[in-house]
Amino acid sequence: MTRDDHRAADAADPLAICRAQFALPAGLLYLDGNSLGPLPHATVAAMTDMVERQWGQRLIRSWNEGWIDAPTRLGAKIAPLIGAHSHEVIVGDSTSVNLYKLLSAALRVDPQRRVILSEAGNFPTDLHVAEGAVAAVPGASLRVVDRSAIADALADDVAVLLLTHVHYKTAERFDMVALTRATHEAGALVLWDLSHSVGAVPVDLTAAGADLAVGCTYKYLNGGPGAPAFLYVAERWQDRLASPLSGWMGHVEPFAFTDAYAPSRGMKRWLAGTPPMLAMAALEASLDVWAGIDRHTVWEKSAALWTILADAGRAAGLECVTPADPAHRGSHISFRHPAAYAIAQALIARGVIGDFRDPDILRLGLTPLYLGHEDVWRAGEILRNVIADRSYTAPEYRQRQAVT
Repeated sequence: MTRDDHRAADAADPLAICRAQFALPAGLLYLDGNSLGPLPHATVAAMTDMVERQWGQRLIRSWNEGWIDAPTRLGAKIAPLIGAHSHEVIVGDSTSVNLYKLLSAALRVDPQRRVILSEAGNFPTDLHVAEGAVAAVPGASLRVVDRSAIADALADDVAVLLLTHVHYKTAERFDMVALTRATHEAGALVLWDLSHSVGAVPVDLTAAGADLAVGCTYKYLNGGPGAPAFLYVAERWQDRLASPLSGWMGHVEPFAFTDAYAPSRGMKRWLAGTPPMLAMAALEASLDVWAGIDRHTVWEKSAALWTILADAGRAAGLECVTPADPAHRGSHISFRHPAAYAIAQALIARGVIGDFRDPDILRLGLTPLYLGHEDVWRAGEILRNVIADRSYTAPEYRQRQAVT
């Protein structure tokens, strides 16, 4: 397809109107929204109001004017994006903390089941948190197996299967319905990490029969660096599972100030400390951008953008490690190359911001709300040129930095 073809696709794109809602620096092609989403313009106004009026003028009265309900209100706004009911999602803490809560709770359901099963090569934090969770439960252990061996590893000692729905490196996507069914047939619970899924690929936790889920909000949801995460518990489990972090906001009567702890009913029992309202305000503004946006339209555009970059990578001679079948992938594309880090740096120098994952993965995010077909075509042309002219071999691009 030609550049004019991609311009025509942008002209007919129902999501093109969303681009104006984001602060996108001129001259940059931002293909790293799968790591940190850009700033929505609405967030600036929301933060100004939070600081100057709510905190500045209303002071402590703001707790009774919307602050105290923020975790459940924001959870209800995330629920449609993951196919959940509004009373099954709550916002607070980080993905890591929420993982710890849910893994710890799952390990206590059946004393005969003390194993967390996960994938070797899962996002490191998920495995690190799982190690901490089993260390706190006598007799518990973490078992990691190859991706292809997960179904066969669902033994009768497994309490919970922990999987990241879309792999952070390769963008490989698990079949949520099939693996959830297999896990339940084995008598275990399943916990899905949706950090690389929510806002990118269609997710329907209810239809899949999922038990538990977590996810971050600073990638495709554009909630800001370190934005609060979300936590999902299917209604059938809400009164059977309890958080190991018994903070005052999870108490049935937090303002009774009693010494003994009694968990709240429903999702509020998963809260712990005071909600971080500055971060909550930024996240809420970003979630409002999603109002009225069809998730399937987003995914259809993602698939089209993926094809553009896949063609460019193929023409450049790069090895694509992301599945070609849209049903088996997320919304980023990854190429393997021995000089992947240097290629990423050379792209950044030419105005294309992607990222690198050790040891040899160039990762480029496809975020349909603000990326156009022509944008991705241009990024592909620059990628082809970087490979063809071998500009990535320059010494300045090979010097590793902590953050790209």
